[in-house]
Amino acid sequence: MSYSEFTFQSLRDQLALHLMQDAALFAHVEAVAVSEYLQTTLQENVALALNINTEKARSEMIIAPMLIEVRKILKKQVSLFSGVEFQVDATLGLTGVCDYIMSKSTNQVYISAPAVIIVEAKNENIKAGLPQCIAAMYAAKLYNEREHNEVDRILGIVTTGSNWKFLTLEDAHVLIDYDEYLIDQAGKILAIILQALMPQSQVAMRQ
Repeated sequence: MSYSEFTFQSLRDQLALHLMQDAALFAHVEAVAVSEYLQTTLQENVALALNINTEKARSEMIIAPMLIEVRKILKKQVSLFSGVEFQVDATLGLTGVCDYIMSKSTNQVYISAPAVIIVEAKNENIKAGLPQCIAAMYAAKLYNEREHNEVDRILGIVTTGSNWKFLTLEDAHVLIDYDEYLIDQAGKILAIILQALMPQSQVAMRQ
């Protein structure tokens, strides 16, 4: 079994997770300023990626630039991994490749403190990508516990590039945001990811 094989039922039965959809998890998060470079990149890339309409195009032209911008804002004090094996517990099925992982560590050699899990929605179906994302989030939680990392909450993202859905895992509780953000809300999307990677007080200073 791997992350992509999980279902909502197996998350409940095998991992004992409690799933809830909660209204506007990030309504209080203020958008951050979007750099001129990212604005230009998205202006050039979004329409092209949507016209090509493949997962690869969306990943390379929209998702990756957004995540690289987060790392740039944080002055490379976090690490970003793409298409990496994340083997945590084979007996639980917590194995497989993760589309993207962001870690609260400068270590770019291997994943050391995973805090954000990003899954590319297959066939533009965000709901279908949620179980895979949640399983990988739970794997990140177990990994941090074993390594004694101080990462209390894991942020999950399922995205088509144009649409971004957020969820959180804390203890055994998964909260799925009612809201879905569009890429033209890039400042809000960046702010939500930043919040997961650094203290809220520092996020406020950047607004």
